[in-house]
Amino acid sequence: MSAINLSTVFVTFFAVVGPPKVLLAFAQLSQSRTPAELRRLTLVSSVVAAVVGLVLAYSADVMAALFHISDQSLQIAGGVIFFIYAVALVLGVHLGGGSSEGHLDNPLADGIRQLLLPYVASPLAITALLVESLTRDTLEWHSTVAAMYVAVIAVDCVSVLLLAPLLRASRRTSLEVLSRLLGLLLAAVGVEMFLYGLESLGVHLAPSKNGY
Repeated sequence: MSAINLSTVFVTFFAVVGPPKVLLAFAQLSQSRTPAELRRLTLVSSVVAAVVGLVLAYSADVMAALFHISDQSLQIAGGVIFFIYAVALVLGVHLGGGSSEGHLDNPLADGIRQLLLPYVASPLAITALLVESLTRDTLEWHSTVAAMYVAVIAVDCVSVLLLAPLLRASRRTSLEVLSRLLGLLLAAVGVEMFLYGLESLGVHLAPSKNGY
C-alpha cells in the first residue's frame, strides 16, 4: 500500500504551503505595500512557485538518481522533517521564515526574496514533492502530484487576492489557530511516512495477533 494517497497529497501540501502559512507571510508584506503591489507580488510569486513545483514533481526520479538517494531514505528523512516542523507549528514556532536582511530597490524582487523560503521554494514543500513523486514511478502519478501542488498554489493565490484588503488590518490569532490544527495533521503524515520508510526497508512494525 502506498504511503501517500491522493487525499494526503493535497492535505500535506495544504499544511506545508497552504493559506494558513502563506497568509501570515503576505500579511507581513502587506504592511509596507499598496494593494496593487501586493496583488502583483501574489500573482508573480504564485506562478514562480507553481513552476518550481512542476519541475520538481517531474524530475524527482532524476534528482534521486543524481544524488544516489533511495526512496526509503527520503521517506524517513521527510517524515522526520515533517514531524519536527509539525511540532514547531503546534507550539507556535514558525520555521523557515523569509529573510530580514536589508531590502532590495525593486519592491517586486524584494517581496519574492522574502517569500522564497515560506512560499516560492519552501524546504518542506520541496521535501513533500520529492517524497510523494517517488512514491510511484509512473507519469500519471507525477502528474497527479504536480496537479495537487498547483491546486494548493492556486488556492493560496485566490485567498491572498480575496483577502488582500483585510490583510493590513488582520489579526494573526485565527491564522495561528488554524496553523496549529494543521500541524497535528502534518505530524500524523510525518509519522506515517517515517513508518512506511522503515517498512520498505524490511522493518515490520505490524502488531501480532495477541496485540503485542
